Amino acid sequence: MKILVLVSCLIVIPALADAATCDQLAASIKLTNAKVSSTETVTSGTFMDQKGLPPFCRVQLTLTPSTDSDIKSEVWLPLNGWNGKFQQVGNGAWAGSIQYGALAEALRRGYAASSTDAGHTGTDASFAMGHPEKLKDFGYRAVHETAVQSKATIANFYGMGPKLSYFNGCSGGGRMAFQEAQRFPADFDAILAGAPGYNRVNQSVWMLMNAKATLDNPASFIPPAKYAVLHRAAVDACDAQDGLKDGLISEPLSCHVDPAVTQCKSGDAPNCLTAPQVEAARRLYSGVTNPKTGERIFPRLEPGSELSWGGPAGGPEPLAVGGDLFKFVVFKDPKWDFRKFDLARDYDAVHKIDNLDLSPTSPDIKAFVARGGKLLIYQGWADQNVAPQSTVDYYNNVIKTIGQKQTDESVRLFFAPGMAHCGGGEGPNVFDALTPLEQWREQGKAPASIVATHATNGKVDRSRPLCPFPQVARYKGSGSIDDAANFACGTARNDVQSTR
Repeated sequence: MKILVLVSCLIVIPALADAATCDQLAASIKLTNAKVSSTETVTSGTFMDQKGLPPFCRVQLTLTPSTDSDIKSEVWLPLNGWNGKFQQVGNGAWAGSIQYGALAEALRRGYAASSTDAGHTGTDASFAMGHPEKLKDFGYRAVHETAVQSKATIANFYGMGPKLSYFNGCSGGGRMAFQEAQRFPADFDAILAGAPGYNRVNQSVWMLMNAKATLDNPASFIPPAKYAVLHRAAVDACDAQDGLKDGLISEPLSCHVDPAVTQCKSGDAPNCLTAPQVEAARRLYSGVTNPKTGERIFPRLEPGSELSWGGPAGGPEPLAVGGDLFKFVVFKDPKWDFRKFDLARDYDAVHKIDNLDLSPTSPDIKAFVARGGKLLIYQGWADQNVAPQSTVDYYNNVIKTIGQKQTDESVRLFFAPGMAHCGGGEGPNVFDALTPLEQWREQGKAPASIVATHATNGKVDRSRPLCPFPQVARYKGSGSIDDAANFACGTARNDVQSTR
C-alpha cells in the first residue's frame, strides 16, 4: 500500500501591525536596561523635514547599560509593507542626535530602522569630561545596545524578529560599523561602511597637524582661492597615469606631486603660492609621523583632494571632530589652544587614550565572516577627512589576518575617483551601495562593480563603474568617457597599495 505524505512549507508572516499595536507597545514590551519613552503613530507621510514616508510606528527608547548612561534611540516600524529586515544607521563626527534622514531612507526601502544619539546630545565632545561611561557609550556600547533593543522591539511589534539585519554608516558611522564587525559579530548580517574613520585617535592627531601646518604661522595660510592652483598641479601630474586623461586621479597612491611647481617666481599672486604656502602644502601631502620613532601616525591627504582643503586646513580651528578629542578627552581643558600642541612632547599623552574603545583597528573579523557576514567598504579617493590610505591599510591587514580567500568571499572595498568625504567632489559621487550588499548577502552575488554618477545642475553628466580594490575602471578604448558602459574593471597600471 502506498502512503501519500504531504509536506507543507510553513511561511511565517508577521502579525498585522497597526496603530493600536503601536499604542500598546510601551505597556507591553519588556526590555533589559532600557525603557520605551514614548510611541507615536505617524500616518501623515511627513515627519520632521522628511516627506514621502509610509505609515510607521515611531518608538523612542532610553537605554541605560551603565548608571551614567542616557542613550536615546529611535526605532521606526512600518505599519505595512515591512520587508522583514532591520537596518540600523550610523552617525558622523561626535554623534549627538538621531539621524532622521537616514531613518527615513531605510523606512522608504521597507526596513524597520533604528538610530541612536550615541549617548549624548550636541555636536562636540564635552559630554566626555568626567564621564568615562558616556565615552564608552559613544565609542561602541550605544550602537550595540541599540541593535539589541531594536531587535527586541521589532519582535514584540511584529510577533517575529528580523530575518536579516544590516548596518549602514559613513565617516563616524563607518567607525561604528567597524566596531560592530569586530566586537559584536552577531549583531548584523551585513555591514555598509563608508569612509571609515576607524583610527579615531591617530586621525585626530592628523587633523590637528593639518590645521597647524597652515594656521600656526599666518604666512603659511593657504587662501581657499588657491586650492584650485594646487589641484590643477596635481591633476596635471597624475591624471593620465591610469591611461586616460579625464580630469580625475584614479590611482592617487602612486601619485607624486611637488607643490613647488606652484611657487610664485617673486612676491605673491592669485595664481601661485608663496614659499611658506608651498611648505604648508608639502606637509599636507606628507601625512604625520612620530618625530621620536619615525613611525607613521596617519597617512597623507591624497593628490586630488585639494578643492576640499578648507575643512582640514582652512581654519580658524582644527576640525572639531579631531580638536575636541584633545580639549575634552586628552587634556580635559575646554580652553585648550591647539597652537600649544607639540607632537614630540604630547603624543605620549595622546597614545594613552588610543584604545579599541574609540579606535576599532583590529583586523580580526573572523567571527563576523564565519557566520556569513558581508562587509562592503566605500570611500572617495579625494576624501579630505579620512585619509584613503588608512582604509587601504585596514583592508590589507584584514587580508593578512583572515587570508585572501576569506577576504574575497566576505569583504569588498570600493573607491570613487574624485569623490570627497562621504560624497561630493568632481568625480562620480552618487551611487547605491546598499542594493549590491543586499544581493551579496541574500543571493550570494558578490558585487563586481557599482555604477556611480555625477550631476551638474541636477543633470547627470558622467557615470563610471566603481571597482573592487585594487582594481580600477579601465577605458575600453571607444565611446564616451562619460559613460560607464565604456569602462571595465581591471588591474591598476600602478599597483601601489601601501607605500606610505
